[in-house]
Amino acid sequence: MKNIVIAAGYATRLYPLTENFPKPLLKVGSRNILERMLDDIDRLPEIDSHIIVTNHKFAPIFEEWAKTVRYTKPVTIIDDGTSSNETRLGAVRDLLLAIERCDVDDDIMVLAADNILEFSLRGFVDFFKEKGTSVIMCHHEPELHRLQRTGVIAVDDSMRVLEMQEKPEVPVSNWAVPPFYIYSKSDLPLIRDCIAHGCGFDAPGNLAHYLADVSTLHAWPMPAGRFDIGSLDSYKEAQERFK
Repeated sequence: MKNIVIAAGYATRLYPLTENFPKPLLKVGSRNILERMLDDIDRLPEIDSHIIVTNHKFAPIFEEWAKTVRYTKPVTIIDDGTSSNETRLGAVRDLLLAIERCDVDDDIMVLAADNILEFSLRGFVDFFKEKGTSVIMCHHEPELHRLQRTGVIAVDDSMRVLEMQEKPEVPVSNWAVPPFYIYSKSDLPLIRDCIAHGCGFDAPGNLAHYLADVSTLHAWPMPAGRFDIGSLDSYKEAQERFK
């Protein structure tokens, strides 16, 4: 299984910290955001490589960082060639670029690089193996205004996804979807052709939304919390939590 981390964003809400430095490499305690994620993933025997997609502006910084870390699985940095927020490819196109550049023909774990998880992804991988389909993550969200800013799913008793909405005015449930996915090798043909069939490409959830209509997905409830580092306030909160 390939671990593909989407790290191409420009994170304007964290300026000036991220104006000339990538958000995933910001320090939180003794480790940066990306390392906190990879430290867990690298221990999973099912993962055989880490592929990190970034923009042209930050690619040299990630390349230098990659020389300083020691993981048991190889780390590959993909430069998507973009140099501004206005010309960005979008998360789905970055994923497709990684699949093409690295000739991926395997199950893939896809993660957004600006999150710190308070649990291991071991359970997520086990759930994927149990269900035998592509899987997404979900968590219970009681606040309507938060549900209206994210993906929302309806599921059956086996956690099979029945419907997925993107930033709905009227959510079908309280199950919100964070940007963590495992896509089955059997869905790769659908993924490779998704843009041609109308899949959105800006947000990582666009692909899960598309696959929910054309394939079978199951959703794994998060067993604990996460820090989404999307603003200076959330970054400061994470720093306090992980001193």
